[in-house]
Amino acid sequence: MKVILLKDVKKIGKCYETKDVSDGHALNLLIPQGLAIAATKDAVKRIDVMKSRIATEDKVQGELLDQNIRAISDVVLNIVGKANEKGHLFAGLHNEAIATELSKQAHIQVDPVFIQLENPIKELGEYTIEVKAGGKSAKFKLLVKNG
Repeated sequence: MKVILLKDVKKIGKCYETKDVSDGHALNLLIPQGLAIAATKDAVKRIDVMKSRIATEDKVQGELLDQNIRAISDVVLNIVGKANEKGHLFAGLHNEAIATELSKQAHIQVDPVFIQLENPIKELGEYTIEVKAGGKSAKFKLLVKNG
């Protein structure tokens, strides 16, 4: 039976591939669990349209990502946090907080996953933060001040 995979399936294939599998495997496992659909003419057409839409969206996302990466290199981000007398922050700064501040202050949307932090920032000071995405990277300055 020919099926179109809707998700990556180990030892069978990747998402949106058309595969020939046994009837029992398709009817008892793949189709009931939503991992595949029967490869009818209509289903093939729908999947082709879906693939082209996804490819277009990925291209647009890639272009936006390139623009954001180029814009990030000139940014100096200021974050105010509460700290003790020794300069240690009461709450560490994580990727999500930095991404939120980038959005607010510089109007640049960056997924927190792309912000490279080994550990949360826990002290006042100046930091150089790297953003890596799509094989490209940029760095910006982060100033953490006591508030």
